[in-house]
Amino acid sequence: MPRRKILFTLSLVVVSLWFVSACASSNTPLPTPKEVNLEKFMGAWFVHGYTPILVDKKAHNAVEHYYLNEKGRVETFTPKGFPDEADPANWQMQFIWPFKSDYVVIHLSEDYQSTIIGHPSRKYAWVMTRDHEITEQAYESLLDILKNADYDTSIIKRLPQDWSDVQDRLKTLKEVGASGPLAER
Repeated sequence: MPRRKILFTLSLVVVSLWFVSACASSNTPLPTPKEVNLEKFMGAWFVHGYTPILVDKKAHNAVEHYYLNEKGRVETFTPKGFPDEADPANWQMQFIWPFKSDYVVIHLSEDYQSTIIGHPSRKYAWVMTRDHEITEQAYESLLDILKNADYDTSIIKRLPQDWSDVQDRLKTLKEVGASGPLAER
């Protein structure tokens, strides 16, 4: 697919999400952890559950990688995150300048091994862990957290994580720290 067409499609998706974000399905604020240490949060997260959008309906082996830049902003490969200094569980993500959308760390385990990121509209969520494997019981427990936050968990799709044929890539991902983008490794 030509690069221009991909950028156009991504732009449409982001603008659509931005407009949708104004129409929250619940006025109740999302729950957040008592504390989010951004430095500990940085690194690779394997996505196990997500709300599909147009461009990622057939996603698999998805990994989010976060790191803090010199300005204290969260970098990923595409968007840039702007954590609220007073409450680092609340972020604004910028996929395309100048538009930003709100995202919330709904859950973060004390050991920083599992997290749930959501959108205030409760229409989008990502269930992630530090490992590419998750038990069914652990996954269901994370979905229960979403249910308790008034999410319709029927919209959450399980994302396949099968690294059997790319063990070297998996090893690299697990070794990635919060020091910089994965692309530099």
